[in-house]
Amino acid sequence: MHRFFVDRSQVNDAEVVITGADVNHIRNVLRMKPGDVFLAACGDEWEYTCRIESVEQDQVLAKIEDAQMPGKELRSQIFLFQCLPKSDKMDLIVQKAVELGAYAVVPVQAERSVVRYDAKKAAKRVERWNAIAESAAKQAKRMIIPQVTEIQSFSELFSFAEAQEIRVCLMPYELAENMGETRQFLDSIRPGERIGVLIGPEGGFAPSEAEQAIAHGFHSITLGKRILRTETAGLAALSILMYLLEDA
Repeated sequence: MHRFFVDRSQVNDAEVVITGADVNHIRNVLRMKPGDVFLAACGDEWEYTCRIESVEQDQVLAKIEDAQMPGKELRSQIFLFQCLPKSDKMDLIVQKAVELGAYAVVPVQAERSVVRYDAKKAAKRVERWNAIAESAAKQAKRMIIPQVTEIQSFSELFSFAEAQEIRVCLMPYELAENMGETRQFLDSIRPGERIGVLIGPEGGFAPSEAEQAIAHGFHSITLGKRILRTETAGLAALSILMYLLEDA
């Protein structure tokens, strides 16, 4: 069943009004008609089953037939701090991170990040990544659209984490070796805690960056004896956390 995100103001007791780009998608891509059913979510725990009443030029009107709380979101909000990778790898990272339950993706400019964006290009990239996040959220039937923030410098990410009250901070690091300690730390995480996962770029963290992260409370962990690419490491960490924190 197709899924759309709406603002709370577009929902009343009996009806949902779809506006904006989704109208064109419903009319001309999906070719949905009166009588067709879709799901609507507005960024909280509620999900609505809606039946289309009319498809107009600038809006779609749908009757709410049911409301449910499916509990699809993890109780823990996971922030993926992803140091910028080369080429279009960030597109894949954002898409898969949203599918795996990330609450937000925070792009980070690290010392060894090859790619560098000026302000104009950075804004366009963030806009693109947020569009990818929205598409992935619809496909994964998320209750929210995870945000991709503005690009942060490496030092700025710690202020961001503090402002977001992230208390559990992980840093998969190729120099970390103690899997037993990693398992023990991961097992100590409880549903509901805000979690930050910091992933380095292709060249890894500069030694000073790793030291800075540890000094700011990021716990160095290992993901195994094999070296993972930057686009793999974050997704591996998110998969582990999803398994540990998903409600039964």
